[in-house]
Amino acid sequence: MERDSELKDRAARVIPGGMYGHMSVLKRMPPEYPQFFERAEGCHLWDVNGNEYIDYMCSYGPMIAGYANPRICAAADAQRAQMDIANGPAPVIVDLAERLVDQVSHAEWAMFAKNGNDATTICVMCARARSDKPVILVAKGAYHGAQPWANYMSKGTPTDEHQYFQPYEFNNVTSLDEAASKVHGRLAGIIVSAFRHDAGHHQELTDPKFAHRVREICDHEEAALILDDVRAGLRLSLDASWSALGVNPDLSAWGKGIANGEPLAAVLGNELYREAMTKIFVTGSFWYQAAPMAAAIETLDVLNEVNGPQLMERLGQQLRDGLYEQAQRHGHGIIQSGPPQMPTLMFEDDPRAETGIAFCGLAAKEGVYLHPWHNMFLSTAHTEDDIGRTLEATDEAFRKLG
Repeated sequence: MERDSELKDRAARVIPGGMYGHMSVLKRMPPEYPQFFERAEGCHLWDVNGNEYIDYMCSYGPMIAGYANPRICAAADAQRAQMDIANGPAPVIVDLAERLVDQVSHAEWAMFAKNGNDATTICVMCARARSDKPVILVAKGAYHGAQPWANYMSKGTPTDEHQYFQPYEFNNVTSLDEAASKVHGRLAGIIVSAFRHDAGHHQELTDPKFAHRVREICDHEEAALILDDVRAGLRLSLDASWSALGVNPDLSAWGKGIANGEPLAAVLGNELYREAMTKIFVTGSFWYQAAPMAAAIETLDVLNEVNGPQLMERLGQQLRDGLYEQAQRHGHGIIQSGPPQMPTLMFEDDPRAETGIAFCGLAAKEGVYLHPWHNMFLSTAHTEDDIGRTLEATDEAFRKLG
């Protein structure tokens, strides 16, 4: 890893910790994993040393229709050549808002930002603006961004930042009821993930009874049901992710895959929250870029044409079935959780993910990029051939694992 090692040494001198956030491999990933990449195409990555990988992280979610997807790149480039950023937005902002309102059943308006952090924070502000109440219920361990109100993991955030965020346990109706009763009359909203995808834990699909109870409490308290669809949006459904459960949010936050890697996030809402959104002031220098919005429209076209969620589910299930067969044959106990489109692979009796890290390191040497404790991502660029090549690599990794 000569060039990667050189870049790591240079980065250590000019970037605190050498790298930061979820893309730092130094503390988070197997030692075989490169820090720097040079090229990306389809579902394949090439690191700076020239090694190729079939990628199952998809840039931690933004890539949903293939790196360098020619149609999406062409749409973004055409808009960028005409105008990307100016003193006001391009007409494409209206086109995209209309498109999302047409596609997402609960949405009657849309606005745009850059990151999931932006979108979830805007939803919280909007909920408080309508209700004139302070408290938001947040599931213990859930990730809604790295901004101070949602960040329980690091220094630099005073505990006072969390005083109006009451915890509950995801999928636990009793816990939810208890949390809501504690703040009766002061509840502005309940924020929920599409499913429980806490990093380092086995994933949990949403219990429909829990989802309906969230809706009931929000209706009773005149509070907002906020769906954080930043991570799962457009992978589980072409609608909002809870629509299949028969539960519509009032507000939903979108990001990651919405523009296939172009920087864009969105907030969608129903009519009850339209006026409240006009009462808050949120903005950003780059929030109105036109090229990512053009990319988002093309991304929606691509995903609708092939029924992206269904395609990713089918391929993800093939991967899951193959990994199960291999683990059984090689005598390893694995736990696969979450939806097939966003799979999590962990080993039994492996609380510190040591076996998982070793396995992923071996798979990386065979040209497959997995993750030992975070949910992974399928894309519409993955093919049956990619799944087959992946399973050849993982079979060898299981064999070498012993």
